[in-house]
Amino acid sequence: MRYYGRMDDPNAPERHINIHFSPELMAGAYSNFANVSHSDYEFSITFARVDHEVEEGEIPGVVVSRVNLSPKFMRELIEAMQDNYSKWQTREGIKNLPEFGGGAPGAGAGGYQPER
Repeated sequence: MRYYGRMDDPNAPERHINIHFSPELMAGAYSNFANVSHSDYEFSITFARVDHEVEEGEIPGVVVSRVNLSPKFMRELIEAMQDNYSKWQTREGIKNLPEFGGGAPGAGAGGYQPER
């Protein structure tokens, strides 16, 4: 994975970060649940895989990863996620246009239409 950007200072020269994955981490971990908590010093995001098919009692789950972030990095992560989600929504919306053989006019991905 490579990152091309200007980190904190927009006037700084562009830097390239070359990140390597170990083979064990390359596949990633699947999560269908996340819990976000914070203290005065950091944010923690705990990712888990839970069994939503259990109809009664406690829902079983297993933590697959926990990430601790500084408040500054959390803000940057939120901005990056909003940017990527917006791009994904645009791409999905284009795929669902009638001229591209998509769903009903005005429907978003999977028929879901986000609030405006």
